[in-house]
Amino acid sequence: MMDLIVGDKRVVPGAMRAIPGGVEVDLSGPALLSLLDATFAGPASVELWDRGSAPRPMRVADIRMQGARTTVTLLGAGGPARMN
Repeated sequence: MMDLIVGDKRVVPGAMRAIPGGVEVDLSGPALLSLLDATFAGPASVELWDRGSAPRPMRVADIRMQGARTTVTLLGAGGPARMN
């Protein structure tokens, strides 16, 4: 089970699929807005948390909109986040 964390909030995608180097997530409503705000308007981080592994920083690589569905491709943005 993977969790998507944007800033200090857990974002729940409609669907999440692992792809080479990252994930594709289907987002809508507040979940999509928080990711867009973090990506384009603020300093908030986007991280993928996978049980048993360190959090991985992610970056938005692609956004595809079709009807009411928005699919966001997130790719790794370096190594695992450092935990103090």
